[in-house]
Amino acid sequence: MNRLDGKVALVTGAARGIGAETARLMVEAGARVALGDVLDERGRQTAATLGEAAIYAHLDVTREDDWNAAVAAATGRFGRLDILVNNAGVFLARSLEDASLADWQRLCSVNLTGVFLGTKLALPVLREAARTSAHGSAIVNLSSVAGIVGSAGDPLYSMTKGGVALFTKSAALEFARKGYRIRVNSMHPGTTESEMGDQVLAMRARNLGTNDLEPARQQALQRIPIGRMGNVTDIAKGIVFLASDDSDFMTGAGLVIDGGITAQ
Repeated sequence: MNRLDGKVALVTGAARGIGAETARLMVEAGARVALGDVLDERGRQTAATLGEAAIYAHLDVTREDDWNAAVAAATGRFGRLDILVNNAGVFLARSLEDASLADWQRLCSVNLTGVFLGTKLALPVLREAARTSAHGSAIVNLSSVAGIVGSAGDPLYSMTKGGVALFTKSAALEFARKGYRIRVNSMHPGTTESEMGDQVLAMRARNLGTNDLEPARQQALQRIPIGRMGNVTDIAKGIVFLASDDSDFMTGAGLVIDGGITAQ
């Protein structure tokens, strides 16, 4: 199940965390993967661990030229592109009162502009690959549970991730209407053990008036019905599912992997 034999994927923010784990699971599932990131040394190291099935491409998702180069690198090396995972994102942990215009513009440039540029610039090769694929091509956009319910700690982050969720639905409908055979779905992780997850805990710790992350961790755990925080593998498995032909009747959908947070 969830096999990706013969597929080629481009994953952004793939030097570490969810992106790196997604690339690893995709290679295990039979795909060839281009890893995009701005963390060049770490990205090259991550790609090297995956062998001949992976390459690294410098990719600042806010830059059109970088996107064109990364797509060209993937298709030049592997001959096609079947899957795009818009994973790159930033979390600034700013309250509405504390956030500056520069903070907002930074969030928008990565979390929103990056998804728009990736979808637009990868579209021609995804559409071309879909013509020779039994189930078409796939785009997976990383949103968040903060794109479904409000965030008391970082409303601007929630605003961008809500935008990703609705952009996903709209792109899915447009591509279906035009007969492109490109499915577009979003992934909504909950509290996750990752570097971004640590940023969330640090924000919660500050709100509790401490620099100690443990009280914030315990507070987070109390909100998770399943009783533990997620890990990058939990989320990456969901991304691989959405990228695979096993989800070929899903488009415009949001897959929530949050331990039950949004069920409350």
